[in-house]
Amino acid sequence: MTDLSGQAPILVTGATGYIAGWVIQKLLQQGFTVHATVRDLNKKSSFAHLEKIAAESSGTLKLFQANLLSPDSFDDAMQGCGTVIHMASPFVVTNFKDAVKDIIEPAVLGTENVLNSVNKTASVKRVVVTSSIASAYGDAVDIENTAHNQFDESHWNTTSSETHQPYPYSKVMAERKAWEMANAQQRWDLVCINPALVMGPSLTPNTQSGSVEVLQQFANGMTLAGVPPMWNGIVDVRDAADAHIQAALNPAASERYIVSGGTLSLLEMGKILRRHFGNKFPFPRNHVPKAAFKILGPVFGYSRQYIERNMGYPIYFNAEKSRKELGIEYRDIRASITEHFQQLLDDGVVKKYIP
Repeated sequence: MTDLSGQAPILVTGATGYIAGWVIQKLLQQGFTVHATVRDLNKKSSFAHLEKIAAESSGTLKLFQANLLSPDSFDDAMQGCGTVIHMASPFVVTNFKDAVKDIIEPAVLGTENVLNSVNKTASVKRVVVTSSIASAYGDAVDIENTAHNQFDESHWNTTSSETHQPYPYSKVMAERKAWEMANAQQRWDLVCINPALVMGPSLTPNTQSGSVEVLQQFANGMTLAGVPPMWNGIVDVRDAADAHIQAALNPAASERYIVSGGTLSLLEMGKILRRHFGNKFPFPRNHVPKAAFKILGPVFGYSRQYIERNMGYPIYFNAEKSRKELGIEYRDIRASITEHFQQLLDDGVVKKYIP
C-alpha cells in the first residue's frame, strides 16, 4: 500500500481539459500545490480560468509547458511531486487522415512519455491515469458476453482495432501501456479511472468533449428526424473529478474504476432536454430504425459494421467499486445534461434554433 501522507505537490497533465479543470479547482480549494501542464504558456486565454481559480483558493498553482509527444517534456513539472494525475490525451474521433498516426500512436506515446518521466522522478509514489469506459468495451453488442448484463472493471475492450473503432482502440492500448510500465517496476503504483460519457458544466467555454458534440447535434437540427437506438453510460464531470482526486489521495485505491452515474439512450437524452427547454430546439422525438440507418449511416461516416454492432443494444455499467472504495455519490445525470446544455447556451456555443 502506497503512503500518500504529506503535502507534496500534485502534477495534473492536460490542465486545460474538461475534467482536469474541476480536478485542479478541487485540489486548490483543499490547499494543495498543483503543478499543471499546458501545451503553450503563451496561450493565456486557454488557462486564464485556472489562474482565477488559484487566486481565489488557498492552494498554489504552478504552470508548466509540456508536449505530450515530446520525450522528457514532463520532467521539470514533475520535480518534487508525490502524485501524478495524467489527464492529457489526444482527442480526435472524426476527421482524421491516418488512424494510427493521428489517434493511436499519440495516445500510447503520450502515456509512455509521461510514465518515463515518472520512472525518473523518485518522489512520485502514485500515478492516476484518465482512461475511458471505451477501454472496457469496444462495441455495444459486447454486453451480450457479460455475465450480469453490465460492464465492470474486469472487462477489457477486445473488439476495437486500427480499422474498426480506432478511438476506443487508442484508449485501451494507452491503458495497457500504462499497466505494462507500472508492472515493470515497484516504486510507484497505478490507478486508472474509466469514465463514461462526461456531462455537466465546464469551468471554461473552450471545452472540447464528445458530450459537447452530442448536445450541439441535438441543437442544430441534425437529429430532428430522429436518433439511432444507442445508449451511453453518463457521469457528471464533478463526479469524475472527485474519482480522480480520491484515487490520488486514498492509499487504498487500486487498479481500475468504472465511473458512471447511469445509462441513457440518445432519445431519452433528447426527451430530458425537451422537458426542460421546451420546443425552442429541434430535440429528437423518435428513433431512426436500425435498418434505415444502415442505408443512411454511411453518408454520415458510420460504417455498416459499426451500425450492426452498436445500434439496438442497451449497455449498462457497474460502478459499485467506485462507490465503495472511492466514496463517490453520483449526481443525477439528467440534471447534468440540462446544466451542460444551459451552459453551452449561455456561452454561445449553442444558439437558439431557427428552422
